[in-house]
Order: sequence, then structure tokens, then C-alpha cells
Amino acid sequence: MHAPATQTAYLAPERYVDNLVRELGPLESRHGRLLIAPGPPKPVAWAENTWREPSTYAIESIGDAVRLLRGIQRNWCLYPHSNHRRASLIAQQLPHVSARPLCFPEPAPSAKLGSFTLVDANTLLVSADCSSAFPNGEVAFTEDRISAPSRAYLKLWEALTRLGERPTAGQTCLDLGSSPGGWTWVAQRLGARVISVDKALLAPAIAALPRIEFRRESAFALAPDALPPVDWLLCDVACYPARLHALLARWVASGRCRRIIATVKLQGPWEPEQTEAFCAMPGSQLVHLHHNKNELTWFWGLEGPHGT
Repeated sequence: MHAPATQTAYLAPERYVDNLVRELGPLESRHGRLLIAPGPPKPVAWAENTWREPSTYAIESIGDAVRLLRGIQRNWCLYPHSNHRRASLIAQQLPHVSARPLCFPEPAPSAKLGSFTLVDANTLLVSADCSSAFPNGEVAFTEDRISAPSRAYLKLWEALTRLGERPTAGQTCLDLGSSPGGWTWVAQRLGARVISVDKALLAPAIAALPRIEFRRESAFALAPDALPPVDWLLCDVACYPARLHALLARWVASGRCRRIIATVKLQGPWEPEQTEAFCAMPGSQLVHLHHNKNELTWFWGLEGPHGT
């Protein structure tokens, strides 16, 4: 076994490896989307899973690898990168780990899940301590293709699942830039009262639901003191990051919202300066969810997403 004193492996989302490379700086090695960097884990945004204290092991056979992994712990996930047939045969002889889609609001898995990959035919890279409870950080849900007005709801489902916290009956949510109503629909189904704000109308089926107050106006023109304090501010509005930051900073300064979940939509390739202001705000975290595309999700007033 070879275990460097301090190094961490980060698994980048598909198509966004270059963004993670820019965040991490100098690397020790790279295996496809898996980047090995010196030092303890860093609070990076562009990683779907973080492998803490990874170690390499020399193996002589498939059985050797299986015995080694079983001797460390029960649950493992393969990140397939090289020697695919050999890696697959190792994974097949390990205890089965269910990767079935979650039925929201079902909680995230609680069992510890390690990760491994083959660096070459005779070298395993292993981490028993990973940040995500989901295989390779990929969160899958049993989708609602009938009631939801768009697939944007999956981002909020994932954010709330990772947090382990969600709106409840008796709480008030403010959904800025809500049309056609995917995030409003999620909060309403959880029992919350929703103030839904957009210049565009909600889908009729969403607007007709109970506990939804729709205000047809601009999210950017709405003054925080025009509303009672809210438990959750949700925002999936399409705008440049700088404009979104100014909007949300105004709400944070007002003291009239307890928590924020917002999508930071990028215009073109990510540049670090686009999101520096979000990272600098105390009590916040910026992450790339599995259901994000060229965008990040910003959490404020929360402990941060579990399993990222």
C-alpha cells in the first residue's frame, strides 16, 4: 500500500473537468475525471464527489482486489476509467449497492460508500471516506413526468436531498423568477406556503394549487420589506451572476430570509471571477449539483449540502 501523507481526489462532472482543474491548481495526477491534488480537501464547487485520503494498493489478481476491498469495508462504488473489464469483474464480486432512483422526499442513503478505480491492471486507487452517499456523486430520482411543469424541479429535489432539510408545513417560501413553476411546485407539495414571483405567468395547473400566492412582477424590483419574513428564498432566475449576486445580497442584508437556495447560471465558460462574490459571503457554499448544467447552486444560511 502507498498512502501519501496528504492528498485528495476529486471527481469532476462530465464536461466540466477543466473547471475543476482551474479550481484545484497544480495536480499530482489525473485519471479521466478523477483529479488528484495535494493537501486536505478544499471547498471546491466543481466536484461531484471528493475522495478523502485516497490510497494506492498493488494487486496481483481480481480476487486479490476483492479481498482487499472487503477487508476495508462493505460498500464500494467503481469509478470506471481504465482496464474496464478487469475493474467490472472486481465490482461484480463485491456486495451489491443499490443505486435505485430515490422517490423524493425520501432521504439520502445513510450507509458509508467508498470508491475505487484501477489506475492500471495491478494498481487500485481507493478511498473508504468519500463525500457523497451516491455512486460517483450521481443523484437519480423517480421523476414526475405528469405534474411538474418542467425538469427544473430536479435541481431543487437534489439540493434538498443533499441538505437533509426541506420546507415544511407552516413555513413560507419565496420563489423568485418562478415561471413556469417547477420550484414553486416542489415547495407547495412539501406543505409550505409559497409566494411565487415572476413577470411571466405560472403554468395554469401550478397557479391553481392551494397555498400559492402569485405576484406578477420582476424579482429584481421586489423590495424585501414589501413582504413578511420568509423561511426559504428559492431562486432559479436566468440572469448574469453579478446581477444575481446583487439581488441576493440585498435579501441577505435585509435579514428577511433565513435560508437561500439559488442557481447561478453562467454565460459561456466559467471564469472564477464570476462566482468569487458568492463564495466570499459568510455562511454560504457554492456547488455543482448532478442536475446542474452550465450553472452552480448557491446555499446560504444552511450548513451546506451533505454528500457533495
